[in-house]
Amino acid sequence: MDRFDAMRVFCRVVERHSFTLAAEDTGLPRSTVTDAIKQVEARLGVRLLQRTTRHVSPTLDGEAYYQRCLRILSDIEDAEGAFAGAKPKGVLRVDVHGTLARHFVLPNLPSFLETYPDIELQITEGDRFVDLIREGIDCVLRVGTLQDSDMIGRRVAMLEEVTLAAPAYVERFGTPAHPDRLDGHRMIGFRSSATGGLLPLEFQIDGAVREITLPATISVNAAESYFAAAKLGLGLIQVPRYHAEEALRSGELLHLLPDYPPTQTPVSMLYPRSRQLSPRVRVFIDWLVKVFAGQNGAETAPG
Repeated sequence: MDRFDAMRVFCRVVERHSFTLAAEDTGLPRSTVTDAIKQVEARLGVRLLQRTTRHVSPTLDGEAYYQRCLRILSDIEDAEGAFAGAKPKGVLRVDVHGTLARHFVLPNLPSFLETYPDIELQITEGDRFVDLIREGIDCVLRVGTLQDSDMIGRRVAMLEEVTLAAPAYVERFGTPAHPDRLDGHRMIGFRSSATGGLLPLEFQIDGAVREITLPATISVNAAESYFAAAKLGLGLIQVPRYHAEEALRSGELLHLLPDYPPTQTPVSMLYPRSRQLSPRVRVFIDWLVKVFAGQNGAETAPG
Protein backbone atom coordinates (compact mmCIF):
# COMPACT_ATOMS: atom_id res chain seq x y z
CA MET A 1 0.00 0.00 0.00
CA ASP A 2 1.50 3.36 -1.03
CA ARG A 3 1.54 6.40 1.24
CA PHE A 4 -1.50 8.06 -0.31
CA ASP A 5 -3.62 4.93 0.06
CA ALA A 6 -2.42 4.63 3.65
CA MET A 7 -3.48 8.24 4.25
CA ARG A 8 -6.95 7.44 2.90
CA VAL A 9 -7.23 4.42 5.18
CA PHE A 10 -6.05 6.44 8.19
CA CYS A 11 -8.60 9.22 7.48
CA ARG A 12 -11.41 6.70 7.27
CA VAL A 13 -10.42 5.09 10.58
CA VAL A 14 -10.44 8.53 12.25
CA GLU A 15 -13.81 9.43 10.72
CA ARG A 16 -15.48 6.13 11.56
CA HIS A 17 -13.78 5.68 14.96
CA SER A 18 -13.45 2.03 14.03
CA PHE A 19 -11.02 -0.25 12.18
CA THR A 20 -13.88 -2.59 11.26
CA LEU A 21 -16.10 0.13 9.75
CA ALA A 22 -13.13 1.67 7.94
CA ALA A 23 -12.37 -1.74 6.46
CA GLU A 24 -15.98 -2.09 5.27
CA ASP A 25 -15.93 1.38 3.71
CA THR A 26 -12.66 0.83 1.86
CA GLY A 27 -13.33 -2.77 0.88
CA LEU A 28 -10.14 -3.98 2.58
CA PRO A 29 -9.60 -6.77 5.10
CA ARG A 30 -9.51 -5.48 8.67
CA SER A 31 -6.01 -6.89 9.07
CA THR A 32 -4.82 -4.81 6.12
CA VAL A 33 -6.26 -1.66 7.67
CA THR A 34 -4.60 -2.45 11.01
CA ASP A 35 -1.24 -3.14 9.37
CA ALA A 36 -1.44 0.07 7.32
CA ILE A 37 -1.94 2.18 10.45
CA LYS A 38 0.91 0.41 12.25
CA GLN A 39 3.23 1.09 9.31
CA VAL A 40 2.28 4.79 9.23
CA GLU A 41 2.87 5.13 12.98
CA ALA A 42 6.21 3.33 12.67
CA ARG A 43 7.30 5.53 9.77
CA LEU A 44 6.33 8.75 11.59
CA GLY A 45 7.59 7.58 14.97
CA VAL A 46 4.45 8.77 16.78
CA ARG A 47 1.23 7.25 18.04
CA LEU A 48 -1.67 8.46 15.92
CA LEU A 49 -4.63 6.61 17.45
CA GLN A 50 -5.94 5.78 20.89
CA ARG A 51 -7.49 2.32 20.83
CA THR A 52 -10.01 0.76 23.19
CA THR A 53 -12.20 -2.32 22.75
CA ARG A 54 -15.12 -0.15 21.55
CA HIS A 55 -13.69 3.10 20.27
CA VAL A 56 -10.81 4.54 18.25
CA SER A 57 -9.90 8.22 18.46
CA PRO A 58 -6.97 10.29 17.23
CA THR A 59 -4.23 11.52 19.55
CA LEU A 60 -3.18 15.16 19.29
CA ASP A 61 -0.54 14.12 16.77
CA GLY A 62 -3.15 11.98 15.02
CA GLU A 63 -5.58 14.90 14.71
CA ALA A 64 -2.85 17.13 13.26
CA TYR A 65 -1.83 14.41 10.79
CA TYR A 66 -5.49 13.82 9.86
CA GLN A 67 -6.00 17.49 8.94
CA ARG A 68 -2.82 17.48 6.82
CA CYS A 69 -3.91 14.25 5.10
CA LEU A 70 -7.30 15.75 4.23
CA ARG A 71 -5.66 18.71 2.50
CA ILE A 72 -3.13 16.56 0.66
CA LEU A 73 -5.71 14.03 -0.56
CA SER A 74 -8.09 16.78 -1.64
CA ASP A 75 -5.29 18.47 -3.62
CA ILE A 76 -4.45 15.18 -5.31
CA GLU A 77 -8.07 14.54 -6.22
CA ASP A 78 -8.48 18.06 -7.62
CA ALA A 79 -5.22 17.81 -9.57
CA GLU A 80 -6.20 14.51 -11.17
CA GLY A 81 -9.69 15.77 -11.93
CA ALA A 82 -8.37 18.88 -13.67
CA PHE A 83 -7.29 16.95 -16.75
CA ALA A 84 -9.67 17.10 -19.72
CA GLY A 85 -12.06 14.20 -19.86
CA ALA A 86 -11.41 13.07 -16.28
CA LYS A 87 -14.63 12.47 -14.32
CA PRO A 88 -15.11 12.03 -10.58
CA LYS A 89 -15.27 8.45 -9.38
CA GLY A 90 -15.62 6.47 -6.20
CA VAL A 91 -18.21 6.14 -3.44
CA LEU A 92 -20.42 9.15 -2.66
CA ARG A 93 -22.41 8.83 0.57
CA VAL A 94 -25.42 11.16 0.75
CA ASP A 95 -28.08 11.54 3.46
CA VAL A 96 -31.29 13.16 2.19
CA HIS A 97 -34.69 14.27 3.46
CA GLY A 98 -37.03 11.43 2.47
CA THR A 99 -39.74 13.42 0.69
CA LEU A 100 -37.18 15.36 -1.31
CA ALA A 101 -35.45 12.14 -2.25
CA ARG A 102 -38.60 10.56 -3.65
CA HIS A 103 -39.81 13.66 -5.50
CA PHE A 104 -36.62 15.26 -6.81
CA VAL A 105 -33.57 13.04 -6.41
CA LEU A 106 -34.54 9.44 -7.20
CA PRO A 107 -36.60 10.11 -10.38
CA ASN A 108 -33.66 11.99 -11.90
CA LEU A 109 -30.81 9.72 -10.80
CA PRO A 110 -30.50 7.79 -14.09
CA SER A 111 -29.24 10.94 -15.82
CA PHE A 112 -26.67 11.59 -13.09
CA LEU A 113 -25.37 8.02 -13.10
CA GLU A 114 -25.23 8.03 -16.90
CA THR A 115 -23.07 11.17 -16.80
CA TYR A 116 -20.89 9.86 -13.94
CA PRO A 117 -20.88 6.06 -14.32
CA ASP A 118 -17.86 5.62 -12.01
CA ILE A 119 -19.57 7.22 -9.00
CA GLU A 120 -21.19 4.71 -6.65
CA LEU A 121 -24.01 6.53 -4.86
CA GLN A 122 -25.04 5.36 -1.38
CA ILE A 123 -28.19 7.14 -0.13
CA THR A 124 -29.59 7.14 3.39
CA GLU A 125 -32.81 8.89 4.40
CA GLY A 126 -33.70 11.11 7.33
CA ASP A 127 -34.15 14.62 8.72
CA ARG A 128 -32.20 14.19 11.97
CA PHE A 129 -28.87 15.77 12.82
CA VAL A 130 -26.10 13.76 11.18
CA ASP A 131 -22.49 13.61 12.36
CA LEU A 132 -21.02 13.40 8.87
CA ILE A 133 -17.47 12.71 9.96
CA ARG A 134 -18.30 9.97 12.45
CA GLU A 135 -20.93 8.29 10.23
CA GLY A 136 -18.79 8.39 7.10
CA ILE A 137 -21.27 10.53 5.11
CA ASP A 138 -19.97 12.98 2.50
CA CYS A 139 -22.91 15.41 2.42
CA VAL A 140 -26.55 15.86 3.46
CA LEU A 141 -29.55 17.44 1.73
CA ARG A 142 -31.77 19.30 4.17
CA VAL A 143 -34.88 21.50 4.20
CA GLY A 144 -35.19 24.62 6.34
CA THR A 145 -33.08 27.41 7.77
CA LEU A 146 -29.61 26.19 8.63
CA GLN A 147 -28.50 26.23 12.25
CA ASP A 148 -25.00 27.17 13.30
CA SER A 149 -22.80 24.10 12.92
CA ASP A 150 -19.38 22.93 11.87
CA MET A 151 -20.73 22.23 8.37
CA ILE A 152 -20.66 24.37 5.25
CA GLY A 153 -24.01 24.80 3.52
CA ARG A 154 -24.75 25.60 -0.10
CA ARG A 155 -28.34 26.52 -0.91
CA VAL A 156 -29.63 24.63 -3.95
CA ALA A 157 -33.28 25.76 -4.12
CA MET A 158 -36.14 27.68 -2.53
CA LEU A 159 -39.46 25.85 -2.15
CA GLU A 160 -42.82 27.58 -2.49
CA GLU A 161 -44.98 26.90 0.59
CA VAL A 162 -48.78 26.75 0.75
CA THR A 163 -51.49 26.65 3.43
CA LEU A 164 -53.82 23.67 3.05
CA ALA A 165 -56.87 22.02 4.54
CA ALA A 166 -59.23 19.20 3.58
CA PRO A 167 -62.76 19.92 2.25
CA ALA A 168 -64.17 18.29 5.41
CA TYR A 169 -62.25 20.76 7.56
CA VAL A 170 -63.47 23.76 5.52
CA GLU A 171 -67.01 22.47 5.70
CA ARG A 172 -66.79 22.38 9.49
CA PHE A 173 -64.72 25.49 10.26
CA GLY A 174 -65.22 27.66 7.16
CA THR A 175 -62.80 29.26 4.68
CA PRO A 176 -60.66 31.94 6.36
CA ALA A 177 -60.43 35.21 4.41
CA HIS A 178 -57.43 36.64 6.27
CA PRO A 179 -54.83 35.40 8.77
CA ASP A 180 -56.32 37.80 11.32
CA ARG A 181 -59.60 35.89 11.09
CA LEU A 182 -58.40 32.49 12.22
CA ASP A 183 -60.23 32.52 15.54
CA GLY A 184 -61.97 29.19 15.98
CA HIS A 185 -59.61 27.44 13.55
CA ARG A 186 -57.03 24.83 14.47
CA MET A 187 -53.80 23.57 13.04
CA ILE A 188 -52.04 20.23 12.92
CA GLY A 189 -48.97 20.72 15.08
CA PHE A 190 -45.57 19.87 13.63
CA ARG A 191 -43.04 19.27 16.37
CA SER A 192 -39.54 20.60 15.71
CA SER A 193 -36.82 17.97 15.95
CA ALA A 194 -34.45 20.72 17.11
CA THR A 195 -36.50 22.30 19.90
CA GLY A 196 -39.33 19.86 20.58
CA GLY A 197 -41.83 22.73 20.29
CA LEU A 198 -44.63 23.18 17.77
CA LEU A 199 -43.82 25.23 14.69
CA PRO A 200 -46.20 28.17 14.20
CA LEU A 201 -48.06 28.88 10.97
CA GLU A 202 -46.45 31.67 8.98
CA PHE A 203 -48.04 34.29 6.73
CA GLN A 204 -46.66 37.18 4.68
CA ILE A 205 -48.87 40.26 5.22
CA ASP A 206 -48.01 43.62 3.63
CA GLY A 207 -44.38 42.66 3.29
CA ALA A 208 -44.00 41.46 6.87
CA VAL A 209 -43.96 37.92 8.20
CA ARG A 210 -46.45 37.05 10.92
CA GLU A 211 -46.35 33.85 12.97
CA ILE A 212 -49.61 32.47 14.33
CA THR A 213 -50.01 29.47 16.61
CA LEU A 214 -53.46 27.88 16.67
CA PRO A 215 -54.82 25.19 18.98
CA ALA A 216 -53.59 21.76 17.83
CA THR A 217 -55.70 18.69 18.54
CA ILE A 218 -52.89 16.52 17.18
CA SER A 219 -49.17 17.04 16.77
CA VAL A 220 -46.68 14.95 14.79
CA ASN A 221 -42.97 14.96 14.01
CA ALA A 222 -42.95 13.36 10.54
CA ALA A 223 -43.82 14.96 7.21
CA GLU A 224 -45.96 12.10 5.91
CA SER A 225 -48.04 11.93 9.11
CA TYR A 226 -48.48 15.72 8.99
CA PHE A 227 -49.78 15.49 5.42
CA ALA A 228 -52.02 12.47 6.13
CA ALA A 229 -53.61 14.19 9.12
CA ALA A 230 -54.52 17.17 6.94
CA LYS A 231 -56.29 14.89 4.46
CA LEU A 232 -58.37 13.59 7.36
CA GLY A 233 -59.62 17.12 8.08
CA LEU A 234 -57.82 17.51 11.40
CA GLY A 235 -56.48 21.02 10.83
CA LEU A 236 -54.51 23.50 8.73
CA ILE A 237 -51.01 22.67 7.55
CA GLN A 238 -48.25 24.45 5.64
CA VAL A 239 -46.06 22.38 3.32
CA PRO A 240 -43.98 22.82 0.16
CA ARG A 241 -46.28 23.08 -2.86
CA TYR A 242 -44.57 20.21 -4.72
CA HIS A 243 -45.66 17.83 -1.95
CA ALA A 244 -49.30 18.81 -2.38
CA GLU A 245 -49.71 19.08 -6.18
CA GLU A 246 -51.48 15.75 -6.59
CA ALA A 247 -53.77 16.31 -3.59
CA LEU A 248 -54.66 19.79 -4.91
CA ARG A 249 -55.48 18.44 -8.36
CA SER A 250 -57.66 15.65 -6.94
CA GLY A 251 -59.43 17.99 -4.52
CA GLU A 252 -58.29 16.05 -1.44
CA LEU A 253 -56.80 19.30 -0.14
CA LEU A 254 -57.68 22.95 -0.75
CA HIS A 255 -55.30 25.89 -1.05
CA LEU A 256 -56.26 28.49 1.56
CA LEU A 257 -55.17 32.11 2.04
CA PRO A 258 -53.22 32.20 -1.26
CA ASP A 259 -52.73 35.99 -0.93
CA TYR A 260 -50.84 35.49 2.35
CA PRO A 261 -48.32 32.72 1.61
CA PRO A 262 -45.71 31.41 4.03
CA THR A 263 -42.13 32.37 3.27
CA GLN A 264 -40.27 30.09 0.90
CA THR A 265 -38.26 27.29 2.46
CA PRO A 266 -34.57 26.85 1.62
CA VAL A 267 -33.09 23.55 0.53
CA SER A 268 -29.37 23.18 1.19
CA MET A 269 -26.55 20.73 0.75
CA LEU A 270 -24.17 20.53 3.71
CA TYR A 271 -20.69 19.06 3.98
CA PRO A 272 -17.98 19.09 6.68
CA ARG A 273 -16.06 22.31 7.18
CA SER A 274 -12.92 20.28 7.78
CA ARG A 275 -12.95 18.95 4.21
CA GLN A 276 -12.47 20.75 0.96
CA LEU A 277 -15.34 20.18 -1.47
CA SER A 278 -14.48 16.98 -3.34
CA PRO A 279 -15.16 16.67 -7.08
CA ARG A 280 -17.80 14.00 -6.37
CA VAL A 281 -19.72 16.27 -4.02
CA ARG A 282 -19.26 19.28 -6.31
CA VAL A 283 -20.78 17.60 -9.38
CA PHE A 284 -23.61 16.18 -7.27
CA ILE A 285 -24.50 19.63 -5.92
CA ASP A 286 -24.32 21.20 -9.39
CA TRP A 287 -26.61 18.46 -10.68
CA LEU A 288 -29.08 19.00 -7.83
CA VAL A 289 -29.30 22.72 -8.60
CA LYS A 290 -30.33 21.85 -12.17
CA VAL A 291 -32.82 19.22 -10.98
CA PHE A 292 -34.59 21.67 -8.66
CA ALA A 293 -34.55 24.39 -11.33
CA GLY A 294 -36.44 22.07 -13.67
CA GLN A 295 -39.23 21.27 -11.20
CA ASN A 296 -42.40 23.22 -10.45
CA GLY A 297 -42.63 24.73 -7.00
CA ALA A 298 -38.88 25.12 -6.59
CA GLU A 299 -36.79 28.10 -7.49
CA THR A 300 -33.07 27.83 -8.02
CA ALA A 301 -31.11 29.48 -5.26
CA PRO A 302 -28.39 31.89 -6.30
CA GLY A 303 -25.00 30.26 -6.36
